[in-house]
Amino acid sequence: MQRVRTDAPLVLQLAPIGPLADQGLREEFAAVRLWEQADAEAWLAAHGAEVTCVATSVRRGCDAALIAALPALRAISSWGVGFETIATDAAHARGIQVANTPDVLDDCVADLAWALMLAAARRIGAADRYVRDGHWRALGEFPLSTRVSGKRLGVLGLGRIGAAIARRGQGFAMEVRYHGRAPRPDTPYGFEPSLMALAEWSDFLIVACPGGPQTRHLVSASVLEALGPRGILVNIARGSVVDQAALIRMLEEGRLGGAGLDVVEDEPGAPAALRASDDVVLTPHVGSATRETREAMERLVLDNLRAFLRSGRVLTPVR
Repeated sequence: MQRVRTDAPLVLQLAPIGPLADQGLREEFAAVRLWEQADAEAWLAAHGAEVTCVATSVRRGCDAALIAALPALRAISSWGVGFETIATDAAHARGIQVANTPDVLDDCVADLAWALMLAAARRIGAADRYVRDGHWRALGEFPLSTRVSGKRLGVLGLGRIGAAIARRGQGFAMEVRYHGRAPRPDTPYGFEPSLMALAEWSDFLIVACPGGPQTRHLVSASVLEALGPRGILVNIARGSVVDQAALIRMLEEGRLGGAGLDVVEDEPGAPAALRASDDVVLTPHVGSATRETREAMERLVLDNLRAFLRSGRVLTPVR
């Protein structure tokens, strides 16, 4: 590994990212680890003006106050596709480039969305518990489940991950429609300008849009009502997008068919009502959590810093 020149701008790491990225930041960039400083505020007061690059993660983020404390900051390289925890408006107002790690995680997140959809439709979690608990005594006693092939798939948010999810639907002979801010002329899927109408049409609705204030509770009680008692919701985006209280209520009342959730509100942990439901399949926010994808994400954090320090441009900027 070629070391960045010794007169390179100071890189500040805000939190642990992963073994590969942490090692590269330490050895190649001689990054300062803010969380290891005895007094982080004192360190920022003494050295903040020297920092031109920040390495962080979507879990840690980089807020407007920290950006203001770094007057020479020129680039933020973040691990994760989401950027709602980064004050991008404050950064862009000062000409600071913000990079995330898209593309390299699309397939793994899409795979998990499908795993959750199949598991919820075919009641895999409940069936697993049924066998493990010794209830399997005769064929035909376990409740019937829901077919996936040939059904209608609605995708909320046809970005990179949403498009990867939609492509997989073609292999299951599904009709696919999507809802987003605007139609995409480069896709073969039908655009539905109304999320409510998309929910009414869909057998399965997969949430793949960004999180943040603009999409908070976008999947409302009315949208869940439209999805209906046989509809299944899958969320691999952010827990904040779904009105969780309405989701729990409708599951308990039988007004929604089921849910597959990789994310919930107020993570970590999930409400007891979701954990107790046989109509819900839960995973602990692991959409990108494969060895291959996590290493690729960590490499991209480093590659964005390398590209910026050599050319003045990050590879994957947040627009």
